[in-house]
Amino acid sequence: MAEKKSGIDQKLIRDLANILNDTDLTEIEVEQDDLRIRVSRNGTPVMMPQQMQGYAFQAPAAQAAAPAAVAAPAAPAARDLSNAVTAPMVGTVYLSPAPGARAFVEVGQMVKEGQTLLIIEAMKTMNQIPSPKSGKVVEIVIDDASPVEYGEPLVIIE
Repeated sequence: MAEKKSGIDQKLIRDLANILNDTDLTEIEVEQDDLRIRVSRNGTPVMMPQQMQGYAFQAPAAQAAAPAAVAAPAAPAARDLSNAVTAPMVGTVYLSPAPGARAFVEVGQMVKEGQTLLIIEAMKTMNQIPSPKSGKVVEIVIDDASPVEYGEPLVIIE
């Protein structure tokens, strides 16, 4: 039985892949006991015992802690986030297609549904984030090249 516990749960991986397809996500991660599984459309499943996590994720964890402290003061309680486009994944946000290039969108600009607002880099893959609706960009909540968490507000469109 000890061999079964250390084996790969292929049904779980298939279920996660089906969730990706059903929800149009590009990445999903699940932690169960001493096993962490990440399934991505553009990569391979990653499984790692928790003992190794401190080594593999030490730098990203340090980076993720800093933005949380910076993001709290930048988000006043009066801000209306009901029209916010949120991060569909964890990664690093880029406001332009290349360093030094013009940003995809600017405050005050009218955007159309499906227009690229920004890019989130996750697992060395650049994911274009489209506008879910047409409207006016009233605020860009995040800074260029900053890390974001799933569900974090990125851009507010009215």
